[in-house]
Amino acid sequence: MLGRRSAVVLTVWEPVAVWQPYDPATALTAPLSRLASRALHLDEIAADLARDRVERGLELARAAGVEAQSAVAHGKSWRVICEIGDELEAEAIVVGARGLSRVQSALLGSVSAAVVQHARRPVLVVPHNAEQSGGTG
Repeated sequence: MLGRRSAVVLTVWEPVAVWQPYDPATALTAPLSRLASRALHLDEIAADLARDRVERGLELARAAGVEAQSAVAHGKSWRVICEIGDELEAEAIVVGARGLSRVQSALLGSVSAAVVQHARRPVLVVPHNAEQSGGTG
């Protein structure tokens, strides 16, 4: 018998990175890209989406019979996940994998791989299943 199941549903959003100039010829446009990011309120949009996503995760956890709480955090995703796992003294960290190809994962990075590498507690990676989610892969 497993006993009472409880969890924290966590969504982490990273502040929107603005383009950083690397050569003097393009440095002139850097202030414009920073201004555009602020004017479009990209960080606020990301925070709103994170709140929506964590509420959906909370609904799914509760529907599965898991006593769950929710939290939204911002920062480098893998680092925040590991830090909160430590703070909560979690028995395990459970993360999903988006099902990226090796090339996509190399280009975009893999949060689940970084959590596995850096966590100081057991990590369970749940693979992406396109058939169940209605996606194509």
